[in-house]
Amino acid sequence: MKRNIWLDGMMGVVVGDALGCPVQFMSREEIRDRKGGPVTGMESGGVYHMPEGTWTDDSSMALAAQDSIRELGGVDLEDIMTRFVDWYEDGEYTPFGEAFDMGNTCSMAIERFEQEKDPMTCGGRSEHSNGNGSLMRIMPVCLHVYEKGFPEAEAVKMVHEVSGLTHNHLRAKIACGLYYFCVKEILDGEGSLNDRLQSGLDKGFAFYEQDISNRVELAYYGRLRDLKEFRKILEAKIRSTGYVVDSLEAAIWSLIRTDSFRECLLTAVNLGDDSDTVGAIAGGLAALYYGYDGIPEEWMTVIKRREWIEKLCLMNKGEDIFRSETV
Repeated sequence: MKRNIWLDGMMGVVVGDALGCPVQFMSREEIRDRKGGPVTGMESGGVYHMPEGTWTDDSSMALAAQDSIRELGGVDLEDIMTRFVDWYEDGEYTPFGEAFDMGNTCSMAIERFEQEKDPMTCGGRSEHSNGNGSLMRIMPVCLHVYEKGFPEAEAVKMVHEVSGLTHNHLRAKIACGLYYFCVKEILDGEGSLNDRLQSGLDKGFAFYEQDISNRVELAYYGRLRDLKEFRKILEAKIRSTGYVVDSLEAAIWSLIRTDSFRECLLTAVNLGDDSDTVGAIAGGLAALYYGYDGIPEEWMTVIKRREWIEKLCLMNKGEDIFRSETV
């Protein structure tokens, strides 16, 4: 059967998000020292007191973007932002019909769009707009430009524009661009996951270095240039905060230190702090490599609205029968 990269990548994002949700905002030391110890599977609880298998804003915004792309057959910035409003105001694309866990930068961008109706100017541009809120939801855009076979420059431009809806600083855009190159190389490359990630990052760095104006911001990602050396870095030197550089590093580190989807995701979420987002970022790439069947079934069994998510991934372009489902 032909592989469905949407099912792989999007379920990886959702599962990673849900796995990390219960320990979000906990330090790795707090996770280790709690009564149950480190995360070993899906849990309930957490700061939002959610049942096991609950996914957060990370997946909601990614699913909203995916729904827009699949329904319209392409990227429409205004439509994506409109669906973000639907999520933010009305609880669309959520497990239980109510949005929760919104990041400040995303919230401000959505509110600005509601007032000004301009998707090109609603995203934050300041140094403080370098959280991971666009990286966490960029997977469907990466899959779309890959599937359509867009040239690199066109693909990166589209990735940047969708990042810019909420996070319009070059540093955040570059994180999304590097992620795109990793997606593409995982799907097209050869060899181990480490080899494919290294190849993807090499191509990403080479692309951005063509423009000298990128080099200052690109330098923030310098630890990712050599994954053999980066793999040797001790956990204590890996930060898993909501800062986009930290989140991308933590996800890549979890991928290259492990040999299965399960091990990768447990490594990622047990880093603590912004555990749901690091889990989502790592989970998408891990599932593209290990495949849908590599995701533990006992984790997927409890994913809220799993059937709806999987139907969305299997939709044909132009069909919109699932968007109207009530929650």
